[in-house]
Order: sequence, then C-alpha cells, then structure tokens
Amino acid sequence: MPVLNEAKVLRSTLELLRLSNNEELIVVDGGSADETLSIAHEFTGKVFQTKTGRASVMNFGAQKAEGDILLFLHADCVLPDNAFPLIREALGDKKVVAGGFDLGISDPGLRFRIIESGANLRAHVTSLLYGDQGMFLRKEIFDSIEGFADIPLMEDIEISLRLKKLGKIVFVRPPIKASPRRWLKEGVIYTTFRDWANAFSYTFLKIAPGKLIRYYKDVR
Repeated sequence: MPVLNEAKVLRSTLELLRLSNNEELIVVDGGSADETLSIAHEFTGKVFQTKTGRASVMNFGAQKAEGDILLFLHADCVLPDNAFPLIREALGDKKVVAGGFDLGISDPGLRFRIIESGANLRAHVTSLLYGDQGMFLRKEIFDSIEGFADIPLMEDIEISLRLKKLGKIVFVRPPIKASPRRWLKEGVIYTTFRDWANAFSYTFLKIAPGKLIRYYKDVR
C-alpha cells in the first residue's frame, strides 16, 4: 500500500482489510507529514519510508514482498470481503498476467453510478488497469518487466500497456470501493473529464506524464 499523508482514511481502510496467515501487509510511505506512519504501525511491522513518487513507493514495496502475488491497494480503497480468494482464482489461469477489480465508489448518488459504469466499460474495452482498481499480478512477472516506470503520473496505464503484450488482463467482482473524495473536492464533472482526458492524452497522443501532472492535484 503506497501512502502519503493518508491519516484521515488509513485506519478505517486497514481495519476492513481481512488478512489471514497467507497474506502480508506492506505499507510504504513517500514522506508523510501527518500521523500516517504511526497508524500504519498499528497494523503491520512492515512499514517503510522511501523517496516521494507513487511508482518509486510501489516498486520499493514490491521488493520487500515475500509472497508470489502482489496487490497494489490505494489507502482510500476498500477490497470486497472475498478479495484474496478471487485474486488467487484469477491468477490460477496461466493466460492471465494481471488483473484488478471492477470499480465501485462509496457514495449513494446516481452520478457516481454513471461514473462507475463508464470507468468499468473503459477498463473492460481497453484492458487498462487503473490504480484505484486494486491491481494484482504475479511477482515473477512484475520483476521480469522491472516494475513500474519511474514517471510522475500514468504509471498504472504504462505498466498495463506492457502487461497486455504478455497475456490477458482480467477484472473481477464484487467491485472494490473507492472513496469519492476526489470528485467531491474537485467537482464531479471536472474530475471525470480531467481523468479521461489525461488517460487519452497519454495513451493515444503520447503526451509525457510530466506535462499532464500539472492538471492533477493530490487530494487528501
């Protein structure tokens, strides 16, 4: 789990994470100035700090993992109760190289059902994984492609494009539940179209992430 100043949501997310003896929780901090680190220590002894940048943070965490499957989970996203069996079942198919969950948003408003439907349609059509969908893959594959590219934005799409060349990317249900905080703080219409425009610009127009990040703000 990559974190940066996530004290507001981290405890509630980790309390809902149903871990057995077959899973390990690794939290990697990119330089928080709040209580994120102390909260993380309440749930796992595997808490680390490294240089800022989500790609760097996730690569660092993957290096510390002892298991053969990696799951990258955002601090404001809650997995379904049966997430881990679903992940193992999906990766049991050797044709599958990676996967994620369909997206749900933790808000009852109709506008968020529309956003969910659009996001899931996009994901299924393009086979591109987004960070808030709980990306999972075998560690051997992650290591073989040398992890996430060290770019300031779009690291999830960039790695998806490489993974698609190796095999099938799948999406499983029940959906992961993401916080609506980005849409509520920045505006539903603006946030939705900004995200879609950035993804399109990077994937099809080949605009560098360093230029696109100026339109993206961290929301906590």
